[in-house]
Amino acid sequence: MNRTIEAIYRDGVLRPLQPLDLPEELRVILDIHIEDTRLPGDSLAAWQAVYAGLSATDVSVIEQIARTENPSHFRRIPDLPVESWRTRE
Repeated sequence: MNRTIEAIYRDGVLRPLQPLDLPEELRVILDIHIEDTRLPGDSLAAWQAVYAGLSATDVSVIEQIARTENPSHFRRIPDLPVESWRTRE
């Protein structure tokens, strides 16, 4: 029998969020998938911090290196200028 359940890890113990209806002392195998609790804006803010203080030329050089090293994992939105990536204060 395979089931997917949610649990909370607290004080060294995984606690299921719903009853399991399993016999006591039954051994099980766990696959743990950590839920991503970050908000989309958190990732954007992190990337903005990476580029903070860089000139448009610096960003272009970084992009060129990234495209050369691994073009399938890098894509730039052409109509979004570099200056718009930065947070305005």
